[in-house]
Amino acid sequence: MKSEVWKYISLMLVLILGVFVTSTALLYLQNQSIGSYTPPQCNRTVTIMNQTHEEWYKARIAELEAQLKAIELKRNVTGENVSIAVVPIFGIITEETALEVVPTLEKLAKDDSIGGILLWIESPGGDVGAVREIYNEVLILKARKPVVAYTGGIAASGGYYIAVASDEIVADPLAEVGSIGVIYVHYNLEKNYAQNGIDVEVFKTGPHKDMGGEWRGLTPEEKEMIWNQIQSYFRSFLDAVSFGRNMTEEEVKKFASGRTWFAVNVTGSLVDSTGNFQTAVEELEKLMGVREAEIRVYDSPTGSYSIGPIGSTALYLDPRYLKPLLG
Repeated sequence: MKSEVWKYISLMLVLILGVFVTSTALLYLQNQSIGSYTPPQCNRTVTIMNQTHEEWYKARIAELEAQLKAIELKRNVTGENVSIAVVPIFGIITEETALEVVPTLEKLAKDDSIGGILLWIESPGGDVGAVREIYNEVLILKARKPVVAYTGGIAASGGYYIAVASDEIVADPLAEVGSIGVIYVHYNLEKNYAQNGIDVEVFKTGPHKDMGGEWRGLTPEEKEMIWNQIQSYFRSFLDAVSFGRNMTEEEVKKFASGRTWFAVNVTGSLVDSTGNFQTAVEELEKLMGVREAEIRVYDSPTGSYSIGPIGSTALYLDPRYLKPLLG
């Protein structure tokens, strides 16, 4: 009987060994074929908004990396960190604004005494680069601590761009929000210079090195380049709103004409609720799971609403806040 059992066991071992050897051989052959495989060249050109935008894809990848970094972090709100940090973002958003706000947000993310952040935004927008820097930092911060954005007067264009990175947006019923879009203004003073007898001599290393200079107009090729640029920025804005407000692209485009809206008319879409500063604090406390949190107001640069001549640069800015060059 024992000999029969051992014969059976031996047979099973031989079968298992055979299967293992066969599988190993097949895997080796498959790896050999994969190793010698050369993927075909792909020269496809992708067109967005009837324009080619390689730079948009690069920017989108960077945004996704920032979002991935945010997802990897974890929120940590306990009974010991019940303080609320109020970070004002007032006036035109410039690189100086970003230099102040971004490090402040980074410190708050690491400060265990802070359980939530209230972004108090009173801004019509500003420089594309500065707006995007602050937006990306808010995304990272939001993954660690609750963030609520509040506006009592205006959170337009770049100001609204930053707000959509938060968990919730609370606004005064008559606060202006939206202005989803991009503006580029070029001042062509060539005729003005000629009338005043001013000759401008430009020495440049390439045909487009003085593109946007006020001493000449734009060529058709340069106008197309600028159009492609602002379309890339516009696409980024649409994606930010879609991602932050949980809206489809088509839903966002309904509000993307460039105009602002009273918050009371866009509650449930562009903003979550209407109210005052205290309403925003209460909403943040709900997200934190605490009551009567201590409020700390942090310094933030206050930009001027009269920022001087703006031209030949793309802006996330409500056009009413552009100061005319000639007046």
